[in-house]
Amino acid sequence: QVQLVESGGGLVQAGGSLRLSCAASAHPFNIYAMAWFRQAPGKELEFLAGIDRSGESTWYVDSVKGRFTISRDNAKNTMYLQMNVLKPEDTAVYRCAASTIVRTSSFQNDFEAWGQGTQVTVSS
Repeated sequence: QVQLVESGGGLVQAGGSLRLSCAASAHPFNIYAMAWFRQAPGKELEFLAGIDRSGESTWYVDSVKGRFTISRDNAKNTMYLQMNVLKPEDTAVYRCAASTIVRTSSFQNDFEAWGQGTQVTVSS
């Protein structure tokens, strides 16, 4: 099973930006649809953005549209999440996920591999 490792989290002021990375052990990487989720303290896991195997199709939850951009580099086995105009309510553990089951999805049960997560903290 593919191993996923997130990086790029940290502490940032409101209005700032961060770029998260998700490195995958799998080769080829392009057999996986990928997604980003997050979980804030005391809250359920929330879907943020997804990207299909080729990177040509992306989809987002409404709360991050226009602020977050998902992308992937299949040659580097890596997916990214560019996060701009960060808000305190974006504070959470961010996790990436991979799926060979579906081409596109926002449902956590469709993803069979998960990273451990990276902490993002946005101060006001």
